Amino acid sequence: MTETVDQIFDRRNLRRKVTFWRIAAFVALVAALVAALWAGGLFSGQGASGDHIARVSISGVIQQDRPLLEMLEKIEKDDSVKGVVLTINSPGGTTVGGEDIFNAVRKVAEKKPVAASVGTLAASAGYMIATGSDHIVARRSSIVGSIGVIFQYPQAHKLLDKIGVSLEEVKSAPLKAEPSPFHVPPPGAIAVIEELIDDSYQWFVDLVTDRRPLNRAEVLALADGRIMSGDRGVETKLIDAIGDEEAARKWITAKDGIADDLELVDWNPKRKEDSLFFRSQARAWVAQQLGLPAAALPDEALDRIIPKRLFLDGLLSLWQG
Repeated sequence: MTETVDQIFDRRNLRRKVTFWRIAAFVALVAALVAALWAGGLFSGQGASGDHIARVSISGVIQQDRPLLEMLEKIEKDDSVKGVVLTINSPGGTTVGGEDIFNAVRKVAEKKPVAASVGTLAASAGYMIATGSDHIVARRSSIVGSIGVIFQYPQAHKLLDKIGVSLEEVKSAPLKAEPSPFHVPPPGAIAVIEELIDDSYQWFVDLVTDRRPLNRAEVLALADGRIMSGDRGVETKLIDAIGDEEAARKWITAKDGIADDLELVDWNPKRKEDSLFFRSQARAWVAQQLGLPAAALPDEALDRIIPKRLFLDGLLSLWQG
């Protein structure tokens, strides 16, 4: 059967359209793959070629953070990393989380110089982590300090009394699960918590005494929970100098044998929640619960709707401004 001219042109047009969409689909697939690898941390600085100084960001509420600890261990063993700048912007968090990261920073500092650059604030457990470095700089208006520990528990028994609800308990001993939010703590419960708080507080004071050019009496005078500016922090020796991360980098490169032209390279821990799929799914779920289209809820809004500090438990070293 002989094709007409129109049929030949139609077939060629169809072939061109099919080819175009195949190329478009391939480009989209490659873009999605690159985005997924980026979100997974492949291009986050790990395994960067050539000597460099690692920049590690510690921000937000401090918790036990296995991905961050694993990354610090990699930095410790990576010979191409000649030093580390910790950029800290944190109000603190759990005492155990701060202790974990502090210990990991000290392991790195045993092999290579570590400097901390404070942004808006490094308070409580955030300051604890900063003391793990060999040199601390901050802006004049940064907030530092808040050395101390806190234990919080809600009291809802008055509300329950008003609505006629009571909680009955059978337990092995009077101090089990105390203090409780459902009744006034029994004698001795607060004393036990105070003993726990004091033990952790004394440990925190000893840590600062060991890491800063201060004696224990001087640290105790500052360890009443107070916060202070970067300027005041230099005066009291809680930090070493006024400066930014470039000042921290220069302090590192001033060390013997370290080139002064080394660049700062970002290292970011690999987190499952950083994947594009997880973020989009979480955003879609939250938007659905609020009766909104997913596009109306940016990813950064998730942290404002469900702040991390709501899920903290145990002893806290946290400045709550």
